[in-house]
Amino acid sequence: MIGPNGSDGAILPLLPVGDGKLAENIAHFARVLRRAGLKTSPQSTMDAVEAVQAIGLGSRQEFKAVLAAIFVKRREDIPVFDETFGIFWRRRDLVEKLIQMMSPKIADHREKEKPRPAAARVSDALTANRQRPAKQEVRDEIETDARFTASFSEVLRKMDFAQMNAAELKQARQVISGLVMPLQTVPTRRFQPSRQPRRIDARATLRHAMRSGGDLLLPKFKTVRRREPPLVVLADISGSMSQYTRIFLHFCHALMERRRRMHVFLFGTRLTNVTRSLKHRDPDEALAACTASVSDWSGGTRIGPALARFNKDWSRRVMSGGAVVLLITDGLERDDVGELSRQVDRLRRSARRLIWLNPLLRFDGFEAKAKGVRAMLPHVDEFRAAHNISSISELAEALNGQGFNRDHDPRRFLERNHQHVSRIP
Repeated sequence: MIGPNGSDGAILPLLPVGDGKLAENIAHFARVLRRAGLKTSPQSTMDAVEAVQAIGLGSRQEFKAVLAAIFVKRREDIPVFDETFGIFWRRRDLVEKLIQMMSPKIADHREKEKPRPAAARVSDALTANRQRPAKQEVRDEIETDARFTASFSEVLRKMDFAQMNAAELKQARQVISGLVMPLQTVPTRRFQPSRQPRRIDARATLRHAMRSGGDLLLPKFKTVRRREPPLVVLADISGSMSQYTRIFLHFCHALMERRRRMHVFLFGTRLTNVTRSLKHRDPDEALAACTASVSDWSGGTRIGPALARFNKDWSRRVMSGGAVVLLITDGLERDDVGELSRQVDRLRRSARRLIWLNPLLRFDGFEAKAKGVRAMLPHVDEFRAAHNISSISELAEALNGQGFNRDHDPRRFLERNHQHVSRIP
């Protein structure tokens, strides 16, 4: 592959524009951008070749500006394009690499650079067509019954997020982003014009009659205006919850593209509002911004003080209009459970629905034995699992007004725990 490198203003070591290899490299570059998520087409590739032929080969910065003017259509495409351009159009400086390898090395105590938001996506796009060495087939002598086998997609939907490898987590994020987003609406106190003759709008009728001097009186009708209730997410980012919360943030990012009134808060030892960070159109950039804005990721947890901070500083700002609250935590509180119970009760009184998502429900026979869990259960409306794709899909149906049954009633777990205690002699 032939490509330029060097600082801005350096002359590009490329072949003449008329040579066919440059056009092939631009076409290959366009295919890499398409696999990385940019909207490219054969026409845009031809436009890029013609644009380079029109301006000629000058500096690296001019060459990059021409390609960006053709291929970048949205603001969120800029970091992906910059990362792809820097990797694709680099020069292989063999002499410099050999000198660097033969020179003595000293320990580098500098802080490692954090991965850029689009680096993983560009790396996958560049290696998409690379053939991997074939693995030797190993015959398993264990006999299995075909009736108990399942497809990989079905296994992936039921697999725990904590047990997934990097490739499976990537596929899980893609599936979660493609879920049907809920659009449940609730009635408000306001009205809007309607053509259905159910309720007469006297004010609109008289206003229309005044235009004709009162000679023509045609009735106007109205109906109750419906709107989406606010959605508030409170997610635990302690050490035991960080993996599940990171996956759930992809679901929040997909929801935020459809909902205007949505707010996301993360808490460990302190409360952090990451709503603005999740508004980035690119999911990788949004998750990177969330991680950068939180200082207590994968640390300790103080559920009660975090909810107290939310109830005091944010409840009246984001809970107006009957908000639906998603509380994502395992309920393992080390502080005073009495304070936790009071804060959850106050949160429930301010919300239309309080749904508790607990990854501990992935265990069969889960019982409310922890003090924090017993303190929170009486004050929530639904108690759901949040450990795999199937549970998040059921949550999407529940947010759309469907999917509630006896299995998600928190009183069932309290009754089970009470029966267990009563049987103890």
